[in-house]
Amino acid sequence: MAARASAAASLFDEGVSNHQLFAVHQVAERVEALGQFVMKTRRTLKGHGNKVLCMDWCKDKRRIVSSSQDGKVIVWDSFTTNKEHAVTMPCTWVMACAYAPSGCAIACGGLDNKCSVYPLTFEKNENMAAKKKSVAMHTNYLSACSFTNSDMQILTASGDGTCALWDVESGQLLQSFHGHGADVLCLDLAPSETGNTFVSGGCDKKAMVWDMRSGQCVQSFETHDSDINSVRYYPSGDAFASGSDDATCRLYDLRADREVAIYSKESIIFGASSVDFSLSGRLLFAGYNDYTINVWDVLKGSRVSILFGHENRVSTLRVSPDGTAFCSGSWDHTLRIWA
Repeated sequence: MAARASAAASLFDEGVSNHQLFAVHQVAERVEALGQFVMKTRRTLKGHGNKVLCMDWCKDKRRIVSSSQDGKVIVWDSFTTNKEHAVTMPCTWVMACAYAPSGCAIACGGLDNKCSVYPLTFEKNENMAAKKKSVAMHTNYLSACSFTNSDMQILTASGDGTCALWDVESGQLLQSFHGHGADVLCLDLAPSETGNTFVSGGCDKKAMVWDMRSGQCVQSFETHDSDINSVRYYPSGDAFASGSDDATCRLYDLRADREVAIYSKESIIFGASSVDFSLSGRLLFAGYNDYTINVWDVLKGSRVSILFGHENRVSTLRVSPDGTAFCSGSWDHTLRIWA
């Protein structure tokens, strides 16, 4: 606790007088405001027959995997908008998909309560379904999945209230994470290569930080007023953001062990479904159920842009690995690349 307290003190040294901890926007008062910037839809990816529910970038900064309510999982070339692979899952509502770090496999799942891994090849008439490997089994729907820093392990979150770490090769359960009081809706791995922690959020309004080795919850935050739909680590790994049905996004500092910013406006009354940071961490992109994407200045706490284009709720949003663009998926059946 002493180490955590000293970290908190150094982080908020501006607010140490009067034993008062300030919010980020107070500490950042002297930081220069962001200028005007223009982001537009540069590509539209069409091909899903129903709501797009999840997407993930490949490490090659070019390919994207997306999953939808119609049971389809599609791998796209985001430059040309071509579809490179497509697989039809045995269930509808494929709520989770992820690209393997090597770019040679994808994982997906949803109402089948499973997480399946498909290797990707470039054979002319590949039969992806034949090479499918069922890795994870939950007792309720799969809400999120993510490979760890290798293709060999996968982390899943489920409506059964648990998260779990699995060995891809054997399908063996390596660690399970119990602590949420309701459906777990989202997870994100700590960014550092050695990072052994991840954060999860769910219907119990809690965001929990877990140690992957011990299976223990090491920090828990409960300041949202409704379900947490999305969590994402700050690029440095020292903080994370969350997006919730309460129409706010929030920033939590792990060293200070507290909420340090709320991103909200009176005029925003719809829930935030998905959040992600720009590469520098200065911007927070958030997709909302009112079909918009709001761009927040993380330090100032103010909205710097609002992006229109989708014709139904924005369900998923990810910044590309090199930070030059981001992709959003929507219930309007399309994905859009913004830059």
